[in-house]
Amino acid sequence: MKFYKKMLKRTLYSFLVAFIFLCQTVLAADFSKVMILHTNDTHGYDRTDDEHMGMSVISQIKKDMQDKGYDVIMLDAGDFLQGNDLAKFDKGKSIVKYMNAVGYDAVTLGNHEFDYGQEVLAQRMKEAKFPFVSCNVINEDTEQALTKPYIIIEKPYGKIGIIGMTTPASKTSARPSYVSNLKFLDGQMLYSCVQMYVNQLQKEKCDLIIAIGHMGSEDGCMGSRSEDILEHVNGINIFIDGHDHLVKNDVIGNVLRVETGCHTKNLGCITYENGYWQENIIPYGKYTKQDGKVDKMVKNTSYAIDLKLGTSIGDAVTALDGARMPGLRNQETALGDFCADALLWSANQRLDNDKKADACIVNGGAVRTGIAVGKIKVKDIQAVFPFDNELGVITVKGSKLLEIIESCTQNTPAEMGGFPQVAGMEYTINTAVPYEKGPQYNGSLFYRPAKPGSRVSITTVGGKAFSLENEYRILVNEFIIEGGDSYGGLVEDGAIISREMVGITDNEGLQQYIVERLHGKITQENNKVAGRVKIAS
Repeated sequence: MKFYKKMLKRTLYSFLVAFIFLCQTVLAADFSKVMILHTNDTHGYDRTDDEHMGMSVISQIKKDMQDKGYDVIMLDAGDFLQGNDLAKFDKGKSIVKYMNAVGYDAVTLGNHEFDYGQEVLAQRMKEAKFPFVSCNVINEDTEQALTKPYIIIEKPYGKIGIIGMTTPASKTSARPSYVSNLKFLDGQMLYSCVQMYVNQLQKEKCDLIIAIGHMGSEDGCMGSRSEDILEHVNGINIFIDGHDHLVKNDVIGNVLRVETGCHTKNLGCITYENGYWQENIIPYGKYTKQDGKVDKMVKNTSYAIDLKLGTSIGDAVTALDGARMPGLRNQETALGDFCADALLWSANQRLDNDKKADACIVNGGAVRTGIAVGKIKVKDIQAVFPFDNELGVITVKGSKLLEIIESCTQNTPAEMGGFPQVAGMEYTINTAVPYEKGPQYNGSLFYRPAKPGSRVSITTVGGKAFSLENEYRILVNEFIIEGGDSYGGLVEDGAIISREMVGITDNEGLQQYIVERLHGKITQENNKVAGRVKIAS
């Protein structure tokens, strides 16, 4: 508690210092030849291809800007260690090597930096030639920040302070068991923490203060979004955002807020022009020259992946769209149906007749990309489900099933990572009815529905009429079983009546379905929305 009390005691002093700092209208440093290049939510999309500029192009842009006389600062706002086959192959080790070669100056922690557990994250941090910074992730055992809260870069033209922060949604959007000993400061504690360190940077006479925050602007993160921080914290000059995969270029108060979208489709480029910091985003395709050294590194890893995971398991004559929004996170999709069908079928092949699952729920956030037309390789399946979530069958009462479906669609039609893509069941969401919050789920950002059934109705489960009193066997992944995303209702006492792990992961189940059930052929029949989720308004 000492850490938290210290922050609260210093809050009043912090705001006073920040006000004085804001009154200083003239920057002493000359930033005319400074360029800040930035990325966010790259998720392992470091190859240069027909959609993504990749690290070889980004590296070359940095070199060319330096040749033009710019002092380049290279930053990332989180979620770079996980998300596709390139990142997953060696648990982000190669990703760090590419970023070392590019010459990043600092990064912050995104929620997906925790996807391999804290021991692996610690190893990646040791391998990095750049610092990880985040001020609001606290180890509850030591009451210390997990990483440095900030760094200061000293240049001939002045001092640059860089402070990091990580979305409090990490406690549910990361696998809960991987972050159980961490506290992600939010609300007033978050504001006080950030203000305290911003004021420390001011005390160190920094001429420029940059925040790299994996925070986003999603409704589900209300109170800890980038705009919330900028409303409550003074003294930041530039806020580089991430997490929600949006493109941003706006000014909040006196602060330039920027974000590149995701997957190296854009590179952020900030310069100081006419007395203001301005974003001039570099989109994919505008720059094609590549750094040969970085390109060779990426190709070497890709070659190793092809040797191990390049086996063809079939063909797709139609593409299954993996769009996030609108798509897997706010409505039923053909890919969502396909994945849920695949996992339910594969799991039931392993279960005895009296143990088979009635239905399957796949959280939309677990599905990371679609399936393209052409040969389907093992690596393509692992890109769809990159998290290696083991599957399990849970037995729950109908009343609990209704509660979690309503909880996980509470923001619909807005985005929710927990949005239930389903097989073996049908449900309807009435978006005209506001979601009424009940008590907050323990250890979660989400609130249980006050009146389950007021906004969502379940029609059938396992081909039979739904009943609140019946018990249902539902196939889900480990992330859901642990109460990830908005599934906090499942970790309450007595919520899960019984649980049995199936012995396969989600990507193994998807591969088995394509090979054995579809005989290696994805056809137009597999690219239809089945009508299991109805949205009324």
